Amino acid sequence: MSIPAVPVVLVTGGSRGIGAAAVRAFHARGCRVAFCYEKSAQAAAALEEELPGVRGFAADVSDPDSVRGLFAAVEQALGAPDILVCNAGVAWQGLLTDMTDADWRRVLDVDLSGAFYCCRAALPAMIHNKWGRILLVSSMWGQVGASCEAAYSAAKAGVIGLGRALAKEVGPSGVTVNCVAPGVVETDMMAGFSAEDKAALAEETPVGRLGTPEEVARALVFLAGPDSDFITGQVLGVNGGLVI
Repeated sequence: MSIPAVPVVLVTGGSRGIGAAAVRAFHARGCRVAFCYEKSAQAAAALEEELPGVRGFAADVSDPDSVRGLFAAVEQALGAPDILVCNAGVAWQGLLTDMTDADWRRVLDVDLSGAFYCCRAALPAMIHNKWGRILLVSSMWGQVGASCEAAYSAAKAGVIGLGRALAKEVGPSGVTVNCVAPGVVETDMMAGFSAEDKAALAEETPVGRLGTPEEVARALVFLAGPDSDFITGQVLGVNGGLVI
């Protein structure tokens, strides 16, 4: 089966940042777009108002029952997702020795287990249709690790491993699986960084600036489109050359 005429796209963590940029980008391509959010109800409502036809659903991707409910609601409203963007994520910064068990579990449950739950829910319809695209948002820290972000780095490295393994598993069924690994991007996760910190990170980046959510979204749209049919199991760095 070739790409559906009007694909259904589901973006997790889609109310803000990279997720919201992805929602806008896929909507601009004429897709039927749904997204989920956990707490940002006001931002979700604003996005629905901005983009006619886009549907937002409250869900906690770290809860498998919530994920099952999400996919049932999306299928009822728009149809089973043809394209899944696993973007929902949380971070925790600090020394590993200061991290509690609950902190560790929260990062792994959202960033890694959440991707697993969503992939598991999406795959039956994709395999039945002999076409699907799964896009996992990892991080450059999943590739090289970051000091004081051990849990986040571990979870995002796990996302890369999940994507590579799953690409081998479902490729014969017409489903491709790829990861995008953003670098330093201006999102809410950067809220704790000072202007001086951001300037230093921009100076370390070979292109001399931070990235935008829209630049990551364009990479996601490319990997979901027909020009990427022969690309699977890959990690596309969108990082301005900070990690090469």
